[in-house]
Amino acid sequence: MAAITLEHVEKRYGDGYPAVNDVSLDIADGEFMILVGPSGCGKSTLLRMIVGLEEATGGEIRIAGRVVNDLPPRDRNLAMVFQNYALYPHLTVFENIAFPLRLRKLAGEEVRRRVEEAAAVLELTEHLDRKPGQLSGGQRQRVAMGRAIVREADAFLFDEPLSNLDAQLRGQMRTEIARLQQRLGVTTVYVTHDQVEAMTLGDRVAVLRKGVLQQVDTPRALYQRPANLFVAGFIGSPAMNLVPATVDGRRIRLPFVDFELPEAVGGGGPAIAGLRPEHLEDAAVVDAPARERGVAFDVTVDVLEWLGAEQYAYVPYAAPPELVEPLHRLAEELDRESARTTLVASIDPASRLRRGEAARLWFDPANLYLFDARSGERLAPPNLEGHVPEYQDPAGR
Repeated sequence: MAAITLEHVEKRYGDGYPAVNDVSLDIADGEFMILVGPSGCGKSTLLRMIVGLEEATGGEIRIAGRVVNDLPPRDRNLAMVFQNYALYPHLTVFENIAFPLRLRKLAGEEVRRRVEEAAAVLELTEHLDRKPGQLSGGQRQRVAMGRAIVREADAFLFDEPLSNLDAQLRGQMRTEIARLQQRLGVTTVYVTHDQVEAMTLGDRVAVLRKGVLQQVDTPRALYQRPANLFVAGFIGSPAMNLVPATVDGRRIRLPFVDFELPEAVGGGGPAIAGLRPEHLEDAAVVDAPARERGVAFDVTVDVLEWLGAEQYAYVPYAAPPELVEPLHRLAEELDRESARTTLVASIDPASRLRRGEAARLWFDPANLYLFDARSGERLAPPNLEGHVPEYQDPAGR
């Protein structure tokens, strides 16, 4: 096992485009670090530079304190698991797992010991004599992970390993990968564009945007205290409601309601307001004292989704095109078709709201985020300080 340190790492191609731009990141020994962001943000390029498949054009990469910029992949003692499994179809599961050990010419007895131990961990023992074509997608991915385990590498690197699996199997494999990493305690760097994977797997998550590192923190801290509009819009499922706003001292004007904050926000003019779906509620189910402390407004429900334990209401609103334009630009970066002028509210499943009928929604202004419409920087956080524990690395430092 080993810590991985990136200092001002860059990757520029022939046209000068910075696929990775001045990224500095410390990954602790035994930590599970997630690299996340939309397509083209540089996360896979960064991973490939760590393993040595891409050459860094600037900065320094250290593994266990050793600078590895000029070392070939075979000398970095890292194990990589790819999206497409990269299995040999003509070899058995045993020989696929054993392949890196055969290359190192280890003794047959040692090879068998390592393969059988890895197979037991991954519940593949009964499949060792099969070929990859006889396995399910999840089993093939476990074979690829077994090949990484037997190498006894300093770190595991995963490049979107679950992208080819269906939704149910992805959920199962997420649990297996998390359990395996905790059991082995191996430093792990995991690339994904799926923010649900990022939030459920990582000790910490690094969010990338156009090759630039935006924020590194625990999943809970990213969710509750996003550094900017991009992180706020990317992290969360359903996504945060981002609404054009106008700020005038303490007064906030949204397309569907005006209200005052307890304290004035610096500056004034156009802004973007953010509300998590779970912070919007059917006013009819909010008790009277809380309702008085919050903000209520009238809407017409367009769509209702009742999922038993959850219920979502979709509420359209009107806003001037010039105020929505920053949200359209953000939607393009986040791989979404366009910005929706629709609020998503995660309401109490017992609520009796009806599609097409008038309703009244409620929220607590303490949960409102405000972002500068031009820079995207956060102007005001919600009142969540003290609810996010500080990150403790796996070594307890």
